[in-house]
Amino acid sequence: MPADAADDRLRSHVHPPDWINPEPRGRYHLAVVGGGTAGLVSAIGAAGLGARVALVERALLGGDCLITGCVPSKAIVRSARAAADARRAGAVGVHVTGVEADFGAVMHRMRERRADISPHDSASRLRSAGVDVYFGEARFTSRSTIEVGGRTLPFRRAVIATGGHPAVPPIPGLSSVAFLTNETLFSLTGLPRRLGIIGAGPIGCEMAQAFARLGSVVTLVDQASRVLPQEDADAAAVVAGRMASEGVTLAVNATVAGVRQQGEDTVVRIEQGAVHQELACDRLLVAVGRTPNVDHLDLAAAGVAFDTTGVIVDDRLRTSNPLVFAAGDVCSPFKFTHAADAAARIVIQNALFFGRARASALVIPWCTYTDPEIAHVGWYAEAARRQGHQVETITIPLDEVDRAVVDEDCDGFVRIHHARGRMLGCTVVSSRAGEMIGVPTYALMRGASLNDFGSTIHPYPTYTNAFRAAGDAYRRSRLTPRIRALLQRYFRLLD
Repeated sequence: MPADAADDRLRSHVHPPDWINPEPRGRYHLAVVGGGTAGLVSAIGAAGLGARVALVERALLGGDCLITGCVPSKAIVRSARAAADARRAGAVGVHVTGVEADFGAVMHRMRERRADISPHDSASRLRSAGVDVYFGEARFTSRSTIEVGGRTLPFRRAVIATGGHPAVPPIPGLSSVAFLTNETLFSLTGLPRRLGIIGAGPIGCEMAQAFARLGSVVTLVDQASRVLPQEDADAAAVVAGRMASEGVTLAVNATVAGVRQQGEDTVVRIEQGAVHQELACDRLLVAVGRTPNVDHLDLAAAGVAFDTTGVIVDDRLRTSNPLVFAAGDVCSPFKFTHAADAAARIVIQNALFFGRARASALVIPWCTYTDPEIAHVGWYAEAARRQGHQVETITIPLDEVDRAVVDEDCDGFVRIHHARGRMLGCTVVSSRAGEMIGVPTYALMRGASLNDFGSTIHPYPTYTNAFRAAGDAYRRSRLTPRIRALLQRYFRLLD
């Protein structure tokens, strides 16, 4: 991190320079390795129930979400959206000239907001909750003990919540250049004039759009055939179109054949079929996924099995050592803060109270914070068909939603997959998709039907009226010719 008063304030909360590790208090009911979301929720939740808890963190409490993930990235996305809104203000009759982003001020604001949030994850908060906080590198020394800083922590149960770190692909020459990842991107103090990004997943797309809006010339490269390949193809196309209209160059179906340093430029060699080209950039961001943090834990000493995807757990988040559980990015395919939080709650139930809560029972939505945002929950259509469902799909374009029309915000849709009115999954593409996805998530959890959507009243005009429109569309689809004929006979009887 650069020298910055806000970052000093952040560190004072999440790794106080004068912190002294406590002496162990006998055998801990729960020992937590990792101070990110899953670790913090596990520790504070267990301590709040009266358990004796230890938490070990090697660097900064708050983990990826607070330090290098959700919080800083969304702060930058917010500033970038303000610049874009100003440039598009003419569409609503407001004329703004001379829009210019002050990148230094944007990054300073990000660090200030990050520091403002950091007390939620602070060492002092943990200590006041009854958690013994140890800073240092943890390693298992047996199936029921952890060592940190020369101290041995015996435990009744433990949870591995060490998260992950950016994956680095085996691209020739990449290790010889000073590339960025999400762990270093937010330490920038100057705006890159030309930014190259490898990886068109959520991080790559969010940062490509944000930095283009802030003034960088951005090129986004991916070997997949489109951006956001894990999302609905129509949804990804909306985002790709918006990014391209804002100046992001998209190079898909492209292989990065090599990287080299040439003077002050980082040069990326790109191959797209028979076309070879070189991209010169000031900074290069690598955003191709995550690798679990399992090194240095000595998991073999604990009898904990793991592979390249992370710690191996069963549906109750228990490892091959029944005394040890895992939660969060180190073991889950859902690498989201809210998924880590939910998994930690399962660990508390199952590790401390002999519970039988199952990770497979969780209904987990997610959102990519581009503009428009893409949010999803449940099955996609093809996956639902593979599970044997007879899938029908209802799509409500945003240009049929009155609030989106008056907001000049019609790029997007609400798409619901269902089986005879029982919802299977939902994709939302909207500037407010992350807020809207809570409606279908709750519906999936409670087994609500599209009939329920049609009878739920939303304030008018709001974007969530799209869900009522989907319910009404489903009802209309049930009006078969036979039912229509019966209704016609009924009304003739009334004449």
